Amino acid sequence: MPELRQERSIGELFGQLSQDMTLLVRQEVQLARTEMTDKISRVAANLVSIGAGGFVAYMGGLALMAALILAIRDLGNISLAWSALIVGVIMAIIGYVMLQRGLKELKSAELAPRRTVENIREDVQSIKDDVQWAKEQRS
Repeated sequence: MPELRQERSIGELFGQLSQDMTLLVRQEVQLARTEMTDKISRVAANLVSIGAGGFVAYMGGLALMAALILAIRDLGNISLAWSALIVGVIMAIIGYVMLQRGLKELKSAELAPRRTVENIREDVQSIKDDVQWAKEQRS
């Protein structure tokens, strides 16, 4: 017994195609949302870890400064205040030098996109030349 085949019209095929495409787009958008949510969650967790690590490192630095102050006091047989003053002055000088170097580098940094500006100028000139050539050809 021959099988009965249902032949569908072109309109029905396009309708089905439209539904399938809509479903595909929705699924892709949902996948993108899920993927971005996952990535954002990981980035947030990493930022928290970086912040906590920075805080702990800062606390460690403070402890090292306190140890240095105490070591200078013991080695130099000077008062705690003078020892703290010495460490503070040294740290302030180092910080000032780093700050000045950073400011110098920042001032000398060229932030304008020079190559892009030059390329745009060349493109504008090329267009002007093409327009001039077209005018000359019409004349």
